[in-house]
Amino acid sequence: MSDSLVQRLTAELERIVLIDPHSHINPHAAASKDLGDILGYHYYTELAHSAGLPREKIEEPGITAREKVRRLVPYLAHIENTAQYAWLMEMCRVFFDFQEPTLTEKNWETLFDAAGKKMAQPDWEAQVLKKSGLEAVFLTNDFDDPLTGFDTAKYIPCLRTDDLVFHLTKPEVRQRLTKATGIEPTTAAATVDAIGKLFEHFTSKGARACAISLPPNFEPLAIDQFDAEPLFGRLGKREDWCDDDTKTLRSFVFWTLAKFCADYKLPFDLMIGVNRRVYESGVFQGQDLYDGRCSLIQYRRLFNAFPQVQFPVSVLSHGVNQELVSYSWIFPNVITSGHWWYSNIPVFIEADCRARLEAVPQTKQLGYYSDMYKLEFGLPKFAMYRRVLAKVLAENFVIDRGWKEEQAVALGKKILRDNVERIFFQR
Repeated sequence: MSDSLVQRLTAELERIVLIDPHSHINPHAAASKDLGDILGYHYYTELAHSAGLPREKIEEPGITAREKVRRLVPYLAHIENTAQYAWLMEMCRVFFDFQEPTLTEKNWETLFDAAGKKMAQPDWEAQVLKKSGLEAVFLTNDFDDPLTGFDTAKYIPCLRTDDLVFHLTKPEVRQRLTKATGIEPTTAAATVDAIGKLFEHFTSKGARACAISLPPNFEPLAIDQFDAEPLFGRLGKREDWCDDDTKTLRSFVFWTLAKFCADYKLPFDLMIGVNRRVYESGVFQGQDLYDGRCSLIQYRRLFNAFPQVQFPVSVLSHGVNQELVSYSWIFPNVITSGHWWYSNIPVFIEADCRARLEAVPQTKQLGYYSDMYKLEFGLPKFAMYRRVLAKVLAENFVIDRGWKEEQAVALGKKILRDNVERIFFQR
């Protein structure tokens, strides 16, 4: 394979200005304010904890950003081999002009101070977006988010629905829903009306998607209001819920969300396969893992019932990617979406990317999303994906199939940018 070919393709892909279709950015504080924000990202805290740093040292109440970085830096030497460390060093080079080969106990304070000065600049957020080649970023908004005080054309709302589906039995969730909609969810019909109010609010503010993270054992079923109604009479009462009743309530709410996605022509992002709190002693956001027993067969009824809804699907494991490829191959409304969490390292991205490009219609692939919490991570994450994509395009299409380089770049542009616009912005 010609290295120069990959470099040329990479350079062309880097020219593409992107819309990031999934992140956890806080639009009121999108960029980092210090190096502690960057090293506080769960990838670094969980890896440092895995390498021996006690959780109590990472999450000590009242700890300053400088002190947190001081404690984390000695453990970075143990993770220099990881993709996440490569992200860190790329950010430091590009954003903070850091030229050292590694971040060590001898040089971290110099970097901390230099980064702090850069981040204090009033246009830092705009600088980061420009250097990262990002035009807009999708958010992950709580269902009761007022969606005010930020530019919704730059930071695009997305209705996150995990609490509604999995925690409606909690009084605080029902209270939040009542406050947000003016409707108390005391009956199945009232709950449908309340959810409808949420969709009305979000779409009026420019929302382009609904999203949910799902455990491997979840199976959505079509539950009508009549069958769900008896369960609402028990909400608020102190009694145990059996598994069947819990599943019925969750399916009713989930199916209701899918119906409103159809009505409002919103794609429904499904992030499938995460088990929460597997490692209960882990750091914040470092407790969840995927499950090898996960399958998409549980969603067959959903995909069949809502052919008009686009379902961008993310999976956690390389093994399930083949199943996702097959579903997207067959179902017109199933979209392969990004490389999520534990699959977000080059070795898995490359294999999964090859499978998708060779098997799935090119109009049905969302190549990548950042999943970031701070803006600075968009740059190294998308750069990593672009490099992998350029390699796959070079090997599988230019060399193996004799495609022109321009044709390969056009395919890259389609899955990096064009499909985001077509899937999320055309109603």
